[in-house]
Amino acid sequence: MKDVATHIALRRFGLGGRPGDAARIAADPRGYVEAQLADPSRAHLESPELRPSTEILREVLLAQKELRLQRKKDANAAASREQGSSPSSPGQNGVAPVKGRPDVNPVTILIRDALELDLGARHARARDSDQPFLERLVSFWSAHFAVALRKGGVVRPVVGAYEREAIRPNVLGRFADMLSAVVHHPAMLMYLDNNASTGPMSPAGRRRSRGLNENLARELMELHTLGVDGGYTQNDVTNLARILTGWTVIGANEKDGEPGRFKFAANRHEPGRFVLLGKTYGGRGIEDGEQAIADLARHPSTARHIARKLASHFIADNPPESLVKRLAATFRKTDGNLKEVTFELVKSKEAWATPPRKVVPPADFLTSLERGFGVQFKPQEWRRLSAALGQPIWDPPSPKGWPDEDDAWMGPAAVRERLRIAEFVARRIGVRPDPRALARELMGDALSPATAKAIDRAEAAQQGIELLVMSPEILRR
Repeated sequence: MKDVATHIALRRFGLGGRPGDAARIAADPRGYVEAQLADPSRAHLESPELRPSTEILREVLLAQKELRLQRKKDANAAASREQGSSPSSPGQNGVAPVKGRPDVNPVTILIRDALELDLGARHARARDSDQPFLERLVSFWSAHFAVALRKGGVVRPVVGAYEREAIRPNVLGRFADMLSAVVHHPAMLMYLDNNASTGPMSPAGRRRSRGLNENLARELMELHTLGVDGGYTQNDVTNLARILTGWTVIGANEKDGEPGRFKFAANRHEPGRFVLLGKTYGGRGIEDGEQAIADLARHPSTARHIARKLASHFIADNPPESLVKRLAATFRKTDGNLKEVTFELVKSKEAWATPPRKVVPPADFLTSLERGFGVQFKPQEWRRLSAALGQPIWDPPSPKGWPDEDDAWMGPAAVRERLRIAEFVARRIGVRPDPRALARELMGDALSPATAKAIDRAEAAQQGIELLVMSPEILRR
């Protein structure tokens, strides 16, 4: 490529340009990216139809409760009929069947509707945003603090709300604030089962023989803060799990709060004093957990882990060590100010000198086609195609999130699927626009001679579009 700066601005730090964007930013591609960091509120996603997670959870939990009561009543009625008694009226005091669809579970409808509203909003924002770097940061942090649809249950309807509430407001804020928002959020507490974790020696644990769950504590240290080589031990994991006992979500049958909200259940909190990374916590209830989370956010190992992960995601699988060190130093110096850390990433010489090698993951690949080629996917189609490429939206395979290595997205099956999508896009947009003109509009001086020559030699417009979709300029950033 003659000049990769526009490519880096639009793709490494964005979601692909729209026709004319390359020419518009060519004079100052770095300034175009840096300007997107000026207003953190532009990362927020708000709409009257998008409801808070607590409201969604309350509705779903109460509907589940009503459904259980109705099923119990129906079972009693069936037993009465067998004994010769008259059954009660169907649906009385229970959940009303969906009109015209008596066999549909109303809880399923609530979960589906909540999920589809958030999916539609997220899809539209990525496709239409004038601040694509902020959307890239949202995706990065959402994967870093992953929750997944595959968990099922009442996690499913709030994965989108979780991203809106815990991730988006904090992508350019303090890491400690994002970490706190994540750990307090019902989606994370339920995804990693901390809502069921009970101190064995707590009043509730003694009474009901409930036990400790270490999932959240382990992932907090291994994935979210210190990193796998961050210097913690299994004893630290167990003690952090003890410190976080009682961090739960109010259920439908509880009397002391609104279902779906965060709650510190003191009767489930493990008593005692516990050493975590050389510091002793204990005796202050919820304050111990909040202090432990704040201390993890400020740990030097956290700075290194976050710095390396950011550089690996945006620059290269094996990022320059000089860049990782500067990012970590900025993290420590600014108390985890993510705006300053991100700005350090953007202004670094390594970010603009490293050739585009990172394979564009499926969801971003599809979004770049929408932005650049004028093709429009419906939200569910966007999710279905992304899943066919190996990345179903909001459903990473584990708490580790999505793989970030190039070989995760360019296996033989994935390449075949991208070819199929390239053919699909070419058919959908038809003979217009001209592929040669579109290539130059999207890439400007970053269009390589090899790609330009291949498109010029295409036998038909549709083949030219397919070649452009599968070009290195589109597939890598």
